[in-house]
Amino acid sequence: MFVRCFAARSHQRLTPAICRSFGTKSTTASALQRSDNRGKITIKAPKEVKSYPATIKVYTRTGDKGTSSLFTGERRSKDDAVFEALGNTDELSSMLGLAIAYLQATPADTLISRLEAIQCLLQDVGSNVATPLNTEKQTSKVRRTRFDSDGYHCKQLEVWIDELSEGLPVHRSFILPSGGLAASTLHVARTVCRRAERSLIPLKDDVDKETLMFVNRLSDFLFVAARWAAMKQNVSERIYIRQQVA
Repeated sequence: MFVRCFAARSHQRLTPAICRSFGTKSTTASALQRSDNRGKITIKAPKEVKSYPATIKVYTRTGDKGTSSLFTGERRSKDDAVFEALGNTDELSSMLGLAIAYLQATPADTLISRLEAIQCLLQDVGSNVATPLNTEKQTSKVRRTRFDSDGYHCKQLEVWIDELSEGLPVHRSFILPSGGLAASTLHVARTVCRRAERSLIPLKDDVDKETLMFVNRLSDFLFVAARWAAMKQNVSERIYIRQQVA
């Protein structure tokens, strides 16, 4: 019931099953499950969490010379485009964690479950990135790490965008990142998401096309989510005003 954490030392670190994808062929006994109710998601914690001996250490020293491994076992320099993309998705997930902290016990806390689901999906994005599609003799690993082959997750983001957009104030000027701590953090997450998308472009032949689609749509979701959080928390957004020279 564990899945590897490919964002850092993919062949050595493990993450709980709660960060496994739901509704994908690569996942069994998924902890994230799809509901028949308009595609809503429920997050179920694993019933058992395997404990490891205290002798398991976080550090391995295998990366001390500036290289790290893909899920395939291939070692590359840490400044390789793959690790740049993995670092960006990891940073994005961390920023979502901060946004969740700012959403807790607020009128916008219903957004938390969706952000947690996205964090889990970003783990799956990392798995896909860390397993290049053109890898030879590793076809089983490529199959295991395929991402969103039916496009469900991208479509789910579109459903969420439409739901959160209902009732949002209409502005005819550019909206500045603002709206309180949660909203502003979601805006930062949006910009990190855009960077993650840009870092995936050099890898477009080595990742599933659905991975690129999902990350692209995710930045749109985060923009709307930031605006929705500001509205629910009753915090005003700031808009662009052309600055006049005195």
